[in-house]
Amino acid sequence: MTTTILLADDHRIFRAGLRPLLAAQPDLAVVGEADDGLAALALARELLPDVAVLDITMPGLNGLEVTRHLAGEAPSVRVIILSMHSDRRYVLEALRAGARGYLLKDSGFEELLIAIRTVRDGGVHLGAAVGEQVIRDYVQAARGNEGGPFALLSGREREVLQLLAEGLATKEVADRLSLSAKTVESHRKSLMDKLDIHSIAELTKYAIREGLTPLD
Repeated sequence: MTTTILLADDHRIFRAGLRPLLAAQPDLAVVGEADDGLAALALARELLPDVAVLDITMPGLNGLEVTRHLAGEAPSVRVIILSMHSDRRYVLEALRAGARGYLLKDSGFEELLIAIRTVRDGGVHLGAAVGEQVIRDYVQAARGNEGGPFALLSGREREVLQLLAEGLATKEVADRLSLSAKTVESHRKSLMDKLDIHSIAELTKYAIREGLTPLD
C-alpha cells in the first residue's frame, strides 16, 4: 500500500531535492507541495495525505500552528516536523501540538524515511540528535520558567504575532484570520502585555528569534 505525503517548506530548492528521493521509494508518493503554512493547511485538508512533512518556520502560518489545526480537523494526517531547532522547548511543543515526528533539517535522508514509515505505522520518531538534546535539557528542567511564545501565548495570539511580524496591517490580519479588526487589536495588546513588548519592530525581532516566522 502506497503512503501519500505532503511536503511543505518555503525553500523550493529543498522541496525539489527531496521530492524525487521520496518518489523513488516504491511505497511512497508525494501528492502535494506547499511553500507556506496556509497553503499547507489547505492542501492537507483537501488531500488528507497519510503523512505531512512540515518545516517548522514558514510564512503565513508556521508548522506548529498547522499541526495544531490538523490535530483537530484532520487527525488521520500524521505530521513530521523538520526544524533547525533541537532544544527541548520546540520538540515538546511540536509533540503537544500533535506531531508524531521531529527531525533536524540536517538529518540524513535515511532517517527521514524511517520517520515517515514509523509515524505511518502509528509510532513516534524523534531524530537521534533531537532525542539526546531533549534528555540533556530535561536534566536542567528544574531551572523553572522556559519562557518563549509557547508557554506564554495562546494559539490565536501566536497566529496574530506571526502575521504582524510579517508586515501585515491590522485589517489584513483580520481578513486572513476571519476576525474583526477590534479582535486583532485585542490580541495584539494581550500578546504585547504578556511579552512586555511595546512596538511592532520588537515583536518582529521576537518572532524571528523564536522561530515563529522566517527571516526572509
